[in-house]
Amino acid sequence: MKKKVYLVLLLSFLPAAALFAEGDGGSAYGWISLIPPLLAIALAFITRQVILSLFLGVFSGAIIIYGNPFIAFLRTLDTHLVGSLADGWNAAIIIFTLSIGGMIGIVNKMGGTKAIAEALAKKAKTARSAQVVTAIMGVVVFFDDYANTLIVGPTMRPLMDKMKVSREKLAYIVDSTAAPVVGLAFISTWVGYEIGLIGDAFAELGVEANAFGIFIKTIPYTFYNIFALVLVFMLTIRGRDFGPMLKAEKRARLTGQVLRDGAQPMAGDVTEGQEYKEGITLRASNAIVPILTLIIVSFCGLWYNGYTYSDEGTLWYTFSGIQTCFGNADASVVLIWGAITAAIVAGIMAMAQKIMSLGEVFDAFVNGSKSLLITAIILILAWSLGGIASDVGTADFLVGAVSDTIPGGIIPIIVFLISMLVAFSTGTSWGTMAIVIPLAVPLAAAYVKADPAQAPLVISSLSAVLSGSIFGDHCSPISDTTIMSSMASGSDHIDHVRTQVPYALTGAAVAFIGYLLVGIAHVPVWITLIIGVALVWAVVQFFGKKPE
Repeated sequence: MKKKVYLVLLLSFLPAAALFAEGDGGSAYGWISLIPPLLAIALAFITRQVILSLFLGVFSGAIIIYGNPFIAFLRTLDTHLVGSLADGWNAAIIIFTLSIGGMIGIVNKMGGTKAIAEALAKKAKTARSAQVVTAIMGVVVFFDDYANTLIVGPTMRPLMDKMKVSREKLAYIVDSTAAPVVGLAFISTWVGYEIGLIGDAFAELGVEANAFGIFIKTIPYTFYNIFALVLVFMLTIRGRDFGPMLKAEKRARLTGQVLRDGAQPMAGDVTEGQEYKEGITLRASNAIVPILTLIIVSFCGLWYNGYTYSDEGTLWYTFSGIQTCFGNADASVVLIWGAITAAIVAGIMAMAQKIMSLGEVFDAFVNGSKSLLITAIILILAWSLGGIASDVGTADFLVGAVSDTIPGGIIPIIVFLISMLVAFSTGTSWGTMAIVIPLAVPLAAAYVKADPAQAPLVISSLSAVLSGSIFGDHCSPISDTTIMSSMASGSDHIDHVRTQVPYALTGAAVAFIGYLLVGIAHVPVWITLIIGVALVWAVVQFFGKKPE
């Protein structure tokens, strides 16, 4: 215990090293720029206090920038924390998150969550089948990672609890079918951003290329996403686990404890204090209709909103037009449309069935939103940490540490590892893509004589950036989607990260071998995928055990 206290104190004083740094920003801070994310991650694992860890990470970055600890403390509060919430996208995500909580609160009060859990229980009669159903639902909601997380987690939580599946396992399935799925979808809220980066990178080379066509070509090479999903379904279908997750599943299955003793769930159970009224008829439609409303409104809203930002003459009804609309859409605004509309539909249904009065509907909405307040605080701190890491040049330092005198065949591996490190350290896949893609594409193109848009080395290197970026977004403790997965599943955040990291590293290791095969051995991608799936099967077969 004393060693742990000493280590925490040592890490807390690390920001003082920044006082000796010189430079005016960016990578000029050198290794010092690694302090904010590393300090936050280390303290989060050691203390299990996510809010404190994130705050100290932001504060350490402010010391690096401003030098004076007192001024740094003030700027942490009035510039970086306020600034992250002042960002339109971030503010919209906070509103969306609280609105989802409110909608779930109304649905729970109507007994909708209980009803859908019982209905699914008839199909999923075992812990294994419940996990498979959850994974399938995660793939179905493919168009946005936030919507995916906040729909699947709360909907499946009652069923998974009933089947004695640990909250850690639920959070893992939810997280693993969010960003990895959206990263593979060719119609999603990510596509426009990714295509824009790809188009700019090739334009800098003086190459006229169809950015969307290039993106489609990258999909088979996006090894981390593919193997992470294969691992999810391999584990759930075969009912096996390994590492810390096996211990968590044994606890849940044998004792019924879905959370470990002393765990601090990211969100209070949204059903707590909102038990459905006795004597009412439980209807699965009371949950299904609001959730379908959320999905349909969000999907159609992305289509419509993106069209309003598209060029004149865009044919919204064609495949390419739909793709363009989704790419141009402002997802943060559209998700609010969907969440609020779904909450209104749920409230109308509750009053129409005389389950609740108007006042009770609003009480249920507010109580549901309250359960996600802690998530809102952590999201703001995570965004602030991402901003401070950008200001001190964390990603620039990591990228610059790679030598540009490397054999061409290992470029996909190098950019994959760099993207993993940057994304894990900063907690943002989009930021990582924006930093690494402009560097990776010209680096790979320098080694090919043919058209870069057709060269497997360039395509695989580009895919390695997209894939490595997803790794960090998937399992970094300071990633917003990781945080939201913990919240949506009612899991202790550090427990979620601790149990998920071995699985994420397994997917990353197999992806690493994949890039090794296509980069150095020039193995065709379809053969590489078969080898990767076989490796995932072997890991589950030889290391996985049934919790029962």
